[in-house]
Amino acid sequence: MTAPLPDSFILRGTAAQGTLRLVGMEATRVVEDARVRHDLSKTATAALGRTLTASVLLAIVLGKKADSRVNIRVEGGGPVGWVVAEGSTDGRVRGYVRHPDADLPIRERDGKLDVSGIVGHDGEISVTRLLDNGEPYTGSATLVSGEIAEDVSTYLGVSEQIPNAVLLGVYEEGGRVAHAGGLLVQAMPGVTDETLAKLEANIRAMGQITDNLRRGGLLEAISRATEGLDLQLATEAQPARFECRCSRERAADSLKFFNPEERQEMIEAGGQEIVCHWCGERYQLSPDEIAALDEQHERAQA
Repeated sequence: MTAPLPDSFILRGTAAQGTLRLVGMEATRVVEDARVRHDLSKTATAALGRTLTASVLLAIVLGKKADSRVNIRVEGGGPVGWVVAEGSTDGRVRGYVRHPDADLPIRERDGKLDVSGIVGHDGEISVTRLLDNGEPYTGSATLVSGEIAEDVSTYLGVSEQIPNAVLLGVYEEGGRVAHAGGLLVQAMPGVTDETLAKLEANIRAMGQITDNLRRGGLLEAISRATEGLDLQLATEAQPARFECRCSRERAADSLKFFNPEERQEMIEAGGQEIVCHWCGERYQLSPDEIAALDEQHERAQA
């Protein structure tokens, strides 16, 4: 019998007397939900899973409000096409890839999923967020590896001038996601060179984050990364979940971009199916629902 997946959650904390800020995410259920919704290949699951996790971590670090959202788009010229994820400070996340069935063999040199190969590294990572005045701001950085974690870290350092370390991982077993998660450590004002050196040594010694997640979960990864640095974790974890903002009403509204003749063709065909690219949800709109769009337009013009 397959063991139930843990609920996904977010942990926050500090270390080194507040000169290091930590945000970690247990993302197993979120990533497995994405795999099922989009029918992702093994390597595409890892690429999207890392990006989903990163979007939540970035939303918390960069967001100013309780429901701030961050959109990450990675396009490196690889077989998967683009990878897109949107994370929110309230723990909601959604995302998709251009080619969900794209896959590559396990890398011979280390036996790992070839995320860099499927994403590619000839392109850029772009991050969009809302500024304090409500205007969208998009920053970008050239991809350095296509492994996602290194690319997110580079973006934070180059475009946001935030010294950081980012760890992301997805481990699949038995045809499903068994472990997934991530950790972002942000260097705060006043951090010492000794603290940074200790952090770097810890991260080198801990190895792959997926190995730590498999041994002891997110707490294992956080503890290893901050060993000897006086870790202080928040007392409560914040729930996280894969949740889209689509709805039947929004699906119907999307048909307003078609002209009346095209909508009439849909009516005569017996209706229209709308598929949300963010989450894979399918909405079957009836002829009456489609006809109502033109009736609403006529009333508005009267």
